[in-house]
Amino acid sequence: MRETYDIVISGGGIAGLTAAAAFGGAGYDVLCVDPAPPVIAEGDPEADLRTTALLQPATDLLDAAGLWQRLAPHATPLQVMRIVDAGGARPEPRVSHDFDAADISDRPFGWNLPNWLLRREMVARLDEIETVTFRPGIATTGLVTRESEALLRLSDGRRVAARLAVAADGRNSPLRAGLGIGVRTTRFGQKALAFAVTHPEPHQNVSTEIHRSGGPFTLVPLPDRDGQPCSAIVWMETGREAARLAALPVAEFEAEMTARSCGLFGPLKLASRRTVWPIISQIAERFCGERTALMAEAAHVVPPIGAQGLNMSLADLQVLLDLAAQDGLGSEAMLQGYHRRRWPDVALRVAGVGMLNRASMLEARPLRDLRAGLLDALYTAAPVRRALMQLGVGVR
Repeated sequence: MRETYDIVISGGGIAGLTAAAAFGGAGYDVLCVDPAPPVIAEGDPEADLRTTALLQPATDLLDAAGLWQRLAPHATPLQVMRIVDAGGARPEPRVSHDFDAADISDRPFGWNLPNWLLRREMVARLDEIETVTFRPGIATTGLVTRESEALLRLSDGRRVAARLAVAADGRNSPLRAGLGIGVRTTRFGQKALAFAVTHPEPHQNVSTEIHRSGGPFTLVPLPDRDGQPCSAIVWMETGREAARLAALPVAEFEAEMTARSCGLFGPLKLASRRTVWPIISQIAERFCGERTALMAEAAHVVPPIGAQGLNMSLADLQVLLDLAAQDGLGSEAMLQGYHRRRWPDVALRVAGVGMLNRASMLEARPLRDLRAGLLDALYTAAPVRRALMQLGVGVR
C-alpha cells in the first residue's frame, strides 16, 4: 500500500529542510527524504564548515516557518559589505569602499550562520511540526508523473504519491535527470577553501571581500571564539593553487592567508580544518515538470559571491508557497507561473555573479587596474551604488 502526501521533498540540505518546515508550517502534509543523515555538529569529520549569510528577505520566510526564532540567537549581523581591491604590485589595499546597509534599510544586510548549525536547528524544528515526516538515510530512486500526482520510489522500497514533488536534491539532481531537464554549466577552473579563523582585530560586523587574482578572499563575521574575534573565510583560487594551499603545513598556510588578507585583521590563526569545494555556475533549462518543481541547486548554482546561493533558493521557496495558495498545489498553472517568475531573475543573477567572479580572477595588471577603476566609479555614483545594494539583497 502506497503512502500519500501533499508534498514530497527530495533533498535534506539546508534548502530542503527549510522547504519542509515552511510547507509543513503552512499546513501541508510533507515528506522530506535525503540519502545522508544531516551532520549537525561542528566537530564531526563530515561537517560542512562553510557559512551562509541570510539576507533580509530570507528572515521573513524563516520567521513564518518557525525557524528564525531558533536561528537568531546564533546569528552574526552583517551591517557593512566592504570591497577591497588589492590588485597592485603588492598584496595591499589600493581601493576600499564600504556598502552600508543603513543606506537602504534600518536592518543589517543579513545575518551569518555556520551551515552545520543551520541543519541542527532545522532538524529540531521539523521534529516539532506534526505534518512533517523527515526520513534521513532514504534516497529517491525513481519518479513517474501523472496529471493528478507524482509517484516516487524510495531506496527503502516504499512508494509514495504526492500532489507536488520538490527536487531539492543538489546540482546533480536525480529528479531533474529523471524529468529529462537539461542544464547549462560553466566551469571556472576554481576551487574554494572554506574554514574559520581567529584574528586580533575585531571585524565590527563588516564582511570583507578582497580582490587580487584567482578569485575573491572573503572574511565573514562569526561570534567570538575563545575570547578572540572570529571570521569564516572563503578563499577562491585556481584548482591547482587551492590544492597546494590545502596541503600546506598550518604555519605556512597561516602566513599565506595573512598575506592574502592584506593584514587587515592582523595575523590570522586557523580555527578549524580546511575544506575544499568546486566552483561552477549552472542553471536548469526549466524549473518545473509535470507535478514537479526544481529549487535550490537542482535549479541553479552560483559561485559564493554576494551571498546569492541560498538566498536565491529561499526566493524559489517563497514563490512556490505563494503560488500554491493561489493556483492549487502542483497544478500546471502553479508550476508554469513558478518558472515564469523565477527563471529570468535567476538567469540574471547567474550571469552577473559569473561576470564578477571572472573579474576577480584577473591576472594581468592592466586588467586589474581597470577593475579597480570600475569599483571606484560604481561606488562614487550614489544611485548606482544604492541600486546594486538593493538588487544584491533582494529588496525593492
